[in-house]
Amino acid sequence: MKVLHLDENHPLLLEEFEKLGFENHLDYTSPREVILDKIGMYQGLILRSRLPVDQTLLDRADKLQFIGRVGAGLENIDVACAKEKGIFLAAAPEGNRDAVGEHTLGMLLALFNKLCTANAEVRQGLWRREANRGLEIGGKTVGIIGYGNMGKAFAQRLRGFEAEVICYDILGGVGNEDARQVGIMEFRKRADIVSLHVPETPETAQMVNSDFIEAFHKPFWLLNTARGKCVVTDALVDALQKGKILGAGLDVLEYEKASFESLFRSQEMPPSFKYLIEAPNVLLSPHVAGWTVESKEKLARTVVEKIQSHFP
Repeated sequence: MKVLHLDENHPLLLEEFEKLGFENHLDYTSPREVILDKIGMYQGLILRSRLPVDQTLLDRADKLQFIGRVGAGLENIDVACAKEKGIFLAAAPEGNRDAVGEHTLGMLLALFNKLCTANAEVRQGLWRREANRGLEIGGKTVGIIGYGNMGKAFAQRLRGFEAEVICYDILGGVGNEDARQVGIMEFRKRADIVSLHVPETPETAQMVNSDFIEAFHKPFWLLNTARGKCVVTDALVDALQKGKILGAGLDVLEYEKASFESLFRSQEMPPSFKYLIEAPNVLLSPHVAGWTVESKEKLARTVVEKIQSHFP
Protein backbone atom coordinates (compact mmCIF):
# COMPACT_ATOMS: atom_id res chain seq x y z
CA MET A 1 0.00 0.00 0.00
CA LYS A 2 1.54 3.32 -1.11
CA VAL A 3 0.93 6.30 1.18
CA LEU A 4 1.53 9.94 0.21
CA HIS A 5 2.46 12.30 3.06
CA LEU A 6 1.79 15.98 2.30
CA ASP A 7 2.96 17.44 5.63
CA GLU A 8 5.82 16.69 7.96
CA ASN A 9 4.63 14.99 11.15
CA HIS A 10 6.12 13.04 14.02
CA PRO A 11 8.53 10.35 12.70
CA LEU A 12 6.54 7.75 14.62
CA LEU A 13 3.94 7.87 11.87
CA LEU A 14 6.41 6.87 9.15
CA GLU A 15 8.00 4.24 11.38
CA GLU A 16 4.70 2.59 12.28
CA PHE A 17 3.50 2.61 8.68
CA GLU A 18 6.71 0.85 7.64
CA LYS A 19 6.03 -1.82 10.25
CA LEU A 20 2.59 -2.29 8.71
CA GLY A 21 4.21 -2.83 5.31
CA PHE A 22 3.14 0.52 3.86
CA GLU A 23 5.38 2.34 1.37
CA ASN A 24 5.84 5.95 2.47
CA HIS A 25 6.22 8.69 -0.16
CA LEU A 26 6.99 12.21 1.12
CA ASP A 27 6.05 15.40 -0.72
CA TYR A 28 5.93 18.43 1.55
CA THR A 29 6.40 21.15 -1.07
CA SER A 30 4.88 20.33 -4.48
CA PRO A 31 1.98 22.54 -5.59
CA ARG A 32 -1.53 21.22 -5.94
CA GLU A 33 -1.18 20.61 -9.69
CA VAL A 34 1.67 18.16 -9.12
CA ILE A 35 -0.25 16.36 -6.39
CA LEU A 36 -3.27 16.06 -8.66
CA ASP A 37 -1.14 14.47 -11.37
CA LYS A 38 0.18 11.70 -9.12
CA ILE A 39 -2.53 11.13 -6.49
CA GLY A 40 -3.95 8.28 -8.56
CA MET A 41 -0.91 6.16 -7.58
CA TYR A 42 -1.73 6.04 -3.89
CA GLN A 43 -3.92 3.99 -1.58
CA GLY A 44 -3.32 6.27 1.43
CA LEU A 45 -3.05 10.02 2.02
CA ILE A 46 -1.72 11.70 5.16
CA LEU A 47 -1.92 15.46 5.70
CA ARG A 48 -2.54 18.26 8.14
CA SER A 49 -3.92 21.25 6.25
CA ARG A 50 -1.53 22.07 3.40
CA LEU A 51 -3.99 21.33 0.58
CA PRO A 52 -7.78 21.01 0.38
CA VAL A 53 -8.95 17.48 -0.39
CA ASP A 54 -11.89 18.41 -2.59
CA GLN A 55 -13.91 16.50 -5.16
CA THR A 56 -11.43 17.29 -7.92
CA LEU A 57 -8.61 15.65 -5.99
CA LEU A 58 -10.77 12.75 -4.85
CA ASP A 59 -11.92 12.05 -8.41
CA ARG A 60 -8.26 11.71 -9.43
CA ALA A 61 -7.53 9.46 -6.43
CA ASP A 62 -9.23 6.37 -7.82
CA LYS A 63 -7.12 3.96 -5.73
CA LEU A 64 -7.41 5.84 -2.44
CA GLN A 65 -8.54 3.75 0.51
CA PHE A 66 -7.86 6.05 3.47
CA ILE A 67 -7.10 9.64 4.44
CA GLY A 68 -5.40 10.42 7.74
CA ARG A 69 -5.76 13.96 9.02
CA VAL A 70 -3.10 14.63 11.66
CA GLY A 71 -5.32 17.09 13.49
CA ALA A 72 -8.72 17.41 15.08
CA GLY A 73 -11.07 18.41 12.28
CA LEU A 74 -11.95 17.36 8.74
CA GLU A 75 -13.01 20.74 7.37
CA ASN A 76 -10.33 20.69 4.65
CA ILE A 77 -11.71 17.40 3.30
CA ASP A 78 -14.88 16.89 1.26
CA VAL A 79 -16.21 14.35 3.73
CA ALA A 80 -19.41 13.54 1.82
CA CYS A 81 -17.51 12.84 -1.39
CA ALA A 82 -14.89 10.75 0.40
CA LYS A 83 -17.53 8.63 2.12
CA GLU A 84 -19.42 8.18 -1.13
CA LYS A 85 -16.22 6.75 -2.61
CA GLY A 86 -15.77 4.44 0.37
CA ILE A 87 -12.63 6.16 1.63
CA PHE A 88 -11.89 5.67 5.33
CA LEU A 89 -11.30 8.96 7.19
CA ALA A 90 -9.14 9.14 10.32
CA ALA A 91 -8.89 12.42 12.24
CA ALA A 92 -7.23 12.65 15.65
CA PRO A 93 -9.07 14.94 18.09
CA GLU A 94 -8.07 12.59 20.89
CA GLY A 95 -4.43 13.40 20.15
CA ASN A 96 -4.42 17.08 21.02
CA ARG A 97 -7.42 17.50 23.32
CA ASP A 98 -5.21 17.71 26.42
CA ALA A 99 -3.09 20.42 24.82
CA VAL A 100 -6.18 22.43 23.85
CA GLY A 101 -7.68 22.08 27.31
CA GLU A 102 -4.50 23.37 28.97
CA HIS A 103 -4.00 26.19 26.47
CA THR A 104 -7.59 27.39 26.93
CA LEU A 105 -7.19 27.43 30.70
CA GLY A 106 -3.86 29.21 30.33
CA MET A 107 -5.44 31.93 28.20
CA LEU A 108 -8.22 32.43 30.73
CA LEU A 109 -5.80 32.70 33.65
CA ALA A 110 -3.56 35.10 31.71
CA LEU A 111 -6.51 37.33 30.82
CA PHE A 112 -7.98 37.33 34.31
CA ASN A 113 -4.64 38.14 35.92
CA LYS A 114 -3.46 40.61 33.24
CA LEU A 115 -0.22 38.69 33.01
CA CYS A 116 0.84 39.95 29.57
CA THR A 117 0.27 43.60 30.47
CA ALA A 118 1.91 43.24 33.88
CA ASN A 119 4.93 41.45 32.41
CA ALA A 120 5.44 44.15 29.77
CA GLU A 121 5.09 46.96 32.33
CA VAL A 122 7.56 45.50 34.82
CA ARG A 123 10.08 45.06 32.00
CA GLN A 124 9.66 48.79 31.33
CA GLY A 125 10.27 49.64 35.01
CA LEU A 126 6.58 50.20 35.85
CA TRP A 127 5.21 48.82 39.11
CA ARG A 128 1.42 49.27 38.74
CA ARG A 129 -0.16 46.95 41.29
CA GLU A 130 -3.69 48.33 41.45
CA ALA A 131 -3.98 48.64 37.67
CA ASN A 132 -3.08 44.95 37.41
CA ARG A 133 -5.51 43.67 40.03
CA GLY A 134 -6.92 40.41 38.67
CA LEU A 135 -10.07 38.31 38.76
CA GLU A 136 -10.67 34.80 40.10
CA ILE A 137 -12.33 31.97 38.18
CA GLY A 138 -14.01 30.80 41.38
CA GLY A 139 -17.62 31.91 41.60
CA LYS A 140 -17.90 32.47 37.83
CA THR A 141 -19.98 30.44 35.39
CA VAL A 142 -17.91 29.00 32.57
CA GLY A 143 -19.97 28.16 29.50
CA ILE A 144 -18.55 25.73 26.95
CA ILE A 145 -20.03 25.58 23.45
CA GLY A 146 -19.27 22.24 21.83
CA TYR A 147 -18.80 19.46 24.34
CA GLY A 148 -16.73 16.89 22.51
CA ASN A 149 -13.08 15.99 23.01
CA MET A 150 -11.84 19.58 23.37
CA GLY A 151 -14.72 20.91 25.44
CA LYS A 152 -14.50 18.00 27.86
CA ALA A 153 -10.73 18.44 28.20
CA PHE A 154 -11.17 22.11 29.14
CA ALA A 155 -13.94 21.32 31.63
CA GLN A 156 -11.79 18.65 33.26
CA ARG A 157 -9.05 21.21 33.85
CA LEU A 158 -11.49 23.54 35.60
CA ARG A 159 -11.85 21.07 38.46
CA GLY A 160 -10.77 22.69 41.69
CA PHE A 161 -11.50 26.28 40.64
CA GLU A 162 -14.92 26.29 42.35
CA ALA A 163 -16.61 27.58 39.21
CA GLU A 164 -19.94 26.48 37.80
CA VAL A 165 -19.33 24.81 34.43
CA ILE A 166 -22.15 24.47 31.92
CA CYS A 167 -22.12 23.25 28.33
CA TYR A 168 -24.24 23.64 25.22
CA ASP A 169 -24.11 21.21 22.31
CA ILE A 170 -26.34 20.32 19.36
CA LEU A 171 -26.21 16.72 20.60
CA GLY A 172 -28.15 15.77 23.69
CA GLY A 173 -26.83 13.79 26.62
CA VAL A 174 -23.19 14.90 26.37
CA GLY A 175 -22.89 16.52 29.79
CA ASN A 176 -20.87 14.75 32.47
CA GLU A 177 -19.55 15.23 36.00
CA ASP A 178 -17.42 18.17 34.80
CA ALA A 179 -20.15 20.20 33.07
CA ARG A 180 -23.93 20.35 33.25
CA GLN A 181 -25.59 20.45 29.84
CA VAL A 182 -28.12 23.26 29.46
CA GLY A 183 -30.32 24.76 26.77
CA ILE A 184 -29.30 27.87 24.90
CA MET A 185 -31.58 30.16 26.90
CA GLU A 186 -30.02 29.19 30.23
CA PHE A 187 -26.57 29.31 28.68
CA ARG A 188 -27.08 32.91 27.55
CA LYS A 189 -28.43 33.89 30.93
CA ARG A 190 -25.73 32.39 33.14
CA ALA A 191 -22.39 32.43 31.29
CA ASP A 192 -19.64 34.78 32.51
CA ILE A 193 -17.07 33.10 30.26
CA VAL A 194 -17.83 31.56 26.85
CA SER A 195 -15.34 29.07 25.39
CA LEU A 196 -15.75 27.75 21.85
CA HIS A 197 -14.86 24.12 21.10
CA VAL A 198 -16.82 23.45 17.91
CA PRO A 199 -15.70 22.17 14.51
CA GLU A 200 -15.95 24.43 11.48
CA THR A 201 -19.23 23.57 9.74
CA PRO A 202 -21.87 25.57 7.84
CA GLU A 203 -23.71 25.88 11.17
CA THR A 204 -20.75 27.21 13.15
CA ALA A 205 -19.21 29.51 10.51
CA GLN A 206 -19.74 33.12 11.68
CA MET A 207 -21.69 31.77 14.64
CA VAL A 208 -20.40 34.46 17.02
CA ASN A 209 -21.92 37.50 15.34
CA SER A 210 -23.67 40.60 16.65
CA ASP A 211 -26.97 38.78 17.23
CA PHE A 212 -25.20 35.97 19.10
CA ILE A 213 -23.39 38.43 21.37
CA GLU A 214 -26.39 40.64 22.06
CA ALA A 215 -28.48 37.64 23.13
CA PHE A 216 -26.39 37.20 26.29
CA HIS A 217 -27.85 38.66 29.46
CA LYS A 218 -24.58 40.06 30.80
CA PRO A 219 -21.11 40.96 29.55
CA PHE A 220 -18.83 37.95 29.15
CA TRP A 221 -15.28 36.88 28.34
CA LEU A 222 -14.74 35.01 25.06
CA LEU A 223 -12.23 32.23 24.41
CA ASN A 224 -11.76 30.72 20.96
CA THR A 225 -9.41 27.79 20.50
CA ALA A 226 -11.67 26.19 17.87
CA ARG A 227 -11.74 27.77 14.40
CA GLY A 228 -11.23 31.39 13.41
CA LYS A 229 -14.18 31.55 11.05
CA CYS A 230 -16.56 30.81 13.92
CA VAL A 231 -16.16 34.42 15.11
CA VAL A 232 -16.99 37.53 13.09
CA THR A 233 -14.09 39.79 14.01
CA ASP A 234 -15.94 43.03 13.30
CA ALA A 235 -18.72 41.97 15.67
CA LEU A 236 -16.18 40.98 18.32
CA VAL A 237 -14.40 44.32 18.12
CA ASP A 238 -17.69 46.20 18.31
CA ALA A 239 -18.64 44.22 21.43
CA LEU A 240 -15.23 44.83 23.01
CA GLN A 241 -15.59 48.57 22.40
CA LYS A 242 -19.09 48.59 23.92
CA GLY A 243 -18.09 46.42 26.91
CA LYS A 244 -20.47 43.64 25.93
CA ILE A 245 -17.42 41.36 25.69
CA LEU A 246 -15.01 42.04 28.56
CA GLY A 247 -11.97 40.47 26.95
CA ALA A 248 -10.99 37.74 24.52
CA GLY A 249 -8.43 34.96 24.23
CA LEU A 250 -8.03 34.01 20.58
CA ASP A 251 -5.82 31.19 19.37
CA VAL A 252 -7.47 31.29 15.95
CA LEU A 253 -8.47 34.16 13.70
CA GLU A 254 -10.97 34.77 10.93
CA TYR A 255 -8.09 35.98 8.74
CA GLU A 256 -6.09 32.74 8.76
CA LYS A 257 -5.39 31.06 5.47
CA ALA A 258 -7.12 27.73 4.97
CA SER A 259 -3.79 25.98 5.48
CA PHE A 260 -3.50 27.56 8.98
CA GLU A 261 0.18 28.12 8.15
CA SER A 262 0.07 31.90 7.74
CA LEU A 263 -2.13 34.77 8.75
CA PHE A 264 -3.51 36.97 6.00
CA ARG A 265 -4.97 36.03 2.66
CA SER A 266 -3.77 39.42 1.46
CA GLN A 267 -1.00 41.72 2.66
CA GLU A 268 -3.37 44.36 4.01
CA MET A 269 -4.03 44.32 7.76
CA PRO A 270 -7.79 44.53 8.45
CA PRO A 271 -8.77 47.42 10.77
CA SER A 272 -10.43 45.05 13.22
CA PHE A 273 -7.24 43.05 13.60
CA LYS A 274 -5.30 46.23 14.20
CA TYR A 275 -7.67 46.91 17.09
CA LEU A 276 -7.17 43.41 18.50
CA ILE A 277 -3.38 43.60 18.53
CA GLU A 278 -3.51 46.91 20.40
CA ALA A 279 -6.23 45.98 22.91
CA PRO A 280 -4.88 45.21 26.42
CA ASN A 281 -7.82 42.88 27.15
CA VAL A 282 -7.16 40.66 24.12
CA LEU A 283 -4.71 37.76 24.15
CA LEU A 284 -3.57 36.23 20.85
CA SER A 285 -1.66 33.08 19.88
CA PRO A 286 -0.91 31.64 16.41
CA HIS A 287 -3.20 28.57 16.25
CA VAL A 288 -1.04 26.58 18.67
CA ALA A 289 -3.55 25.47 21.30
CA GLY A 290 -3.15 21.88 20.20
CA TRP A 291 0.52 22.32 19.28
CA THR A 292 2.64 20.76 22.02
CA VAL A 293 5.63 18.42 21.99
CA GLU A 294 3.41 15.73 23.47
CA SER A 295 0.46 16.26 21.13
CA LYS A 296 2.66 15.94 18.04
CA GLU A 297 3.34 12.33 18.99
CA LYS A 298 -0.18 11.66 20.25
CA LEU A 299 -1.73 12.90 16.99
CA ALA A 300 0.49 10.65 14.90
CA ARG A 301 -0.12 7.65 17.11
CA THR A 302 -3.90 8.17 17.04
CA VAL A 303 -3.97 8.27 13.24
CA VAL A 304 -1.84 5.11 13.03
CA GLU A 305 -4.03 3.23 15.49
CA LYS A 306 -7.25 4.16 13.68
CA ILE A 307 -5.88 3.14 10.29
CA GLN A 308 -4.36 -0.04 11.69
CA SER A 309 -7.69 -1.03 13.26
CA HIS A 310 -9.48 -0.44 9.96
CA PHE A 311 -6.91 -2.33 7.88
CA PRO A 312 -5.79 -5.17 10.19
